Amino acid sequence: MELISYRKLRAIIARSDIVLEVVDIRNPIETRPTYIENMVSSMGRDLILVLNKCDLVPVWVSKGWARYFRSQGIKTVFVSATRGYGSKLLRRAILEMIPSRPAVLSVVGYPKVGKSSIINMLKGKESAPTSPIPGSTGYTKRAQLYKVANGIYLIDTPGLVLPRGDSVEALIRRQPVESFKDPVPVAVKLISYILKHVPTAFVEAYGIREKDPAAILEKIALRRGWIYKSTKEPNIEEAARAVIRDYHKGKIPFYVTPPE
Repeated sequence: MELISYRKLRAIIARSDIVLEVVDIRNPIETRPTYIENMVSSMGRDLILVLNKCDLVPVWVSKGWARYFRSQGIKTVFVSATRGYGSKLLRRAILEMIPSRPAVLSVVGYPKVGKSSIINMLKGKESAPTSPIPGSTGYTKRAQLYKVANGIYLIDTPGLVLPRGDSVEALIRRQPVESFKDPVPVAVKLISYILKHVPTAFVEAYGIREKDPAAILEKIALRRGWIYKSTKEPNIEEAARAVIRDYHKGKIPFYVTPPE
């Protein structure tokens, strides 16, 4: 996982006219790095909130969250980058906001919210890098400037912004699933969180009706044949990793209801 420092993040925003802040529409509040918004505002840059993965939630949820953020004066668009939905709406929002051309865009957000998919959606198949981004040593080798429309450029960098705090979303997005030394406590917390919002989630995803997180992990392990040879006990660690992966992939039905 290639991380980006606070200083380099500020450098990217400084070079941008518009910052696209990507969040997961299933849980926008917990996947929204508000400290970046404060940084963007303090530097006098414009921001578009991109609610990604709208294919994973009902339409009324997408519209409700968009209405909620727009009521706060935040320019908001909901899209599904993997499905290509909302591409025209996002481009229109960008065109409405750019002060003049040439203009530069940047994309920021937490891991697994779909930043790369948004970047690819904007770049398109015919896009090619025009130049490296000038800046600090060791960083210019990775960042590239892409032309995405006439007079509109995009900074493409693999840098990731790490979540802050100890929320469920922060825990599962702070590191790759494979690097968890003990994924069970994290998965248990995630399962409880999912069941709180969507009680039928694990029935729909796995056909499992248990409500106890430990029992759910045990059932998943047994059904998939993940059993320790020495003890014959279910490998709930592997089941825990599977649940976290499936959540990231959208295989477990889940969304937080938008405010009225």
